[in-house]
Amino acid sequence: MYIEANEFYGLTKFFSEVGYYETPMHQKLYNDLKAHIQFGGILAFTGSVGSGKTTLLNRIQNELVEKQQVIVSQSLSTEKRALTIQTLFLALFYDLSPKEKSIKVPTQNEKRERELIELMKKNKRPVVLFIDEAHDIHGLTLIGLKRLVETVGSKGCKLSIVLAGHPKLGNALARSTMEEIGSRTKTFSIDKAIGSKEKYIIWLINQCLQDKKKYQEIITDEAIQKLATALQTPLQIQDYLTKAIQQGHQLGEKIITPELIEQVLRADLNSLEAQLVRNGYQFKSICELLNATPKETNEFLQGKLNSQRKSEFIQKVRDIGIVI
Repeated sequence: MYIEANEFYGLTKFFSEVGYYETPMHQKLYNDLKAHIQFGGILAFTGSVGSGKTTLLNRIQNELVEKQQVIVSQSLSTEKRALTIQTLFLALFYDLSPKEKSIKVPTQNEKRERELIELMKKNKRPVVLFIDEAHDIHGLTLIGLKRLVETVGSKGCKLSIVLAGHPKLGNALARSTMEEIGSRTKTFSIDKAIGSKEKYIIWLINQCLQDKKKYQEIITDEAIQKLATALQTPLQIQDYLTKAIQQGHQLGEKIITPELIEQVLRADLNSLEAQLVRNGYQFKSICELLNATPKETNEFLQGKLNSQRKSEFIQKVRDIGIVI
């Protein structure tokens, strides 16, 4: 079905298979992050779901590993809410220890820190620990990381922590209650780095089209504008462009039009809940953000809340940068 639709429009590969799309803003983020990693400290790299942050971080990690100027460590734990400082010590010990040696992380705090410092000194290079999906990490774990960076730094070792997550991470670090770590963290955002979404859509289609075929032969400029206006991230654009290709193939439409795009766009695409989820707020997190019960939160998200708290909730949502 997918292959047939691609062949119908003269596409030789899927949109998810294209190479890396880089704008001047992507290059600036890339260079800034690499430079700061060399000097130690805590870096937060945020972006909405599907904005390309993991792709960019993977490129940075690959280059650091290839050049061997910095030792790269990565937390692979998938339970970010339950992530503790002990788990992150384990990641560091795994990636800094000789591969043939069995890993034993001391359970005593004092001994654990001293052995880590010895490992870092033996390796004679700065160390960077990457933690993805960091928007779900508990505040106490973040404070523990800050203290770890300071502790190894006082012994002449350089440790960088790169926290990657949705905008919720940046919002959490900006709170006055998180000043201890937030004021020591350099924050970067990949949102809007894509620049012109129209240019990205045209580039994306051209990467997949048969040689000598032009994008105007399969999609109108108005349809491209419709996609660019409705969607925010590269992942969304790839997804809905694929849906439009499928729908057009089923209807036998040779050219994708704004009307066809309208058919595939979901009605709740930019609902309040959808926007919150893209920013890293699942239902439980939304309840915490609003300081509301599940019932109040549901009513608010569905536009049914009539209590005096409605204006309070609206302000809290606006405070994290979401237009409502």
